[in-house]
Amino acid sequence: MSESVLTMNQVEKRYRNVPVLQDITMEIPRGSIYGLVGSNGAGKSTLMRLISGQTRIDRGEIRLFGKIPEKKEQRVRRRIGTLIEEPGFYGDLSARQNLEYYRLQFGIPEKETISRLLDMVGLGNTGKKKYRNFSMGMKQRLGLALAMLAAPEFLVLDEPINGLDPEGILEIRNILLRLNQENGITLLISSHILSELENLATQYGFLSHGKMLEQISAKELKDKCGTYIILEVDDAGQMAVILEKELGITEYKILPDGHFHIYAPPERKEEISRAAILHGIGLHAISALNIELEDYYMNLMGGNADA
Repeated sequence: MSESVLTMNQVEKRYRNVPVLQDITMEIPRGSIYGLVGSNGAGKSTLMRLISGQTRIDRGEIRLFGKIPEKKEQRVRRRIGTLIEEPGFYGDLSARQNLEYYRLQFGIPEKETISRLLDMVGLGNTGKKKYRNFSMGMKQRLGLALAMLAAPEFLVLDEPINGLDPEGILEIRNILLRLNQENGITLLISSHILSELENLATQYGFLSHGKMLEQISAKELKDKCGTYIILEVDDAGQMAVILEKELGITEYKILPDGHFHIYAPPERKEEISRAAILHGIGLHAISALNIELEDYYMNLMGGNADA
């Protein structure tokens, strides 16, 4: 079993006695890209601030690299890089000067680190250009370079592609993929651009109103977001037994109106129909439908998501 860089167990956070996060349990395996999905106000930024130590939990437990980051274990947080809010860069300084300022603040001795990071995020040729004149994409890339300054093993990034044009999104995506695939860095990324998370995430967590609704791997989500079979019969209970016992289909959901959503290839429609008829179950309708990530998210949120 691979090591987890983060585990959260029944974590709760309140502001003025109002719950913002409730009973959060989640796990991020080392080497994964974890996509945190949630609408505005779902609690994504608060959760990330808890992980980075910017605010304290009220209840529960957080472990980083298997250790509770308290007192003598506080050093485990040094293995994390964060980009949660816009960093406090100086508008009159260049990219290099801004990073040099933070390098000295963090006590990082290797001055050549700055050149390497600027090249990594595509800002190596910006020269004396002032931060105030940077595009949104350039500012995001410099923020990412700052998050990488202390050579972290785990990056926590809140909406890193928010406000970027398609070219900027592609640039950030490619940087993040290289960090993960070539440097082995584990990533936690929140985003409301679900189609973009599809290009990155290997794991997902769906957050709504401060509660974790579901955690699922990209493979499992792909299976569910592919084509699924809609089935309407007159005996849902008996049909469920047939699906599991005879057809070996365990991935399905029975909706309140009695319809089935069966997460199986569309080729199995005929097999499912035949099994229902052979057992004398009234078959009213069967069809196949393709569901996208956004649709899956909306269904999970009960149709009220603001993604």
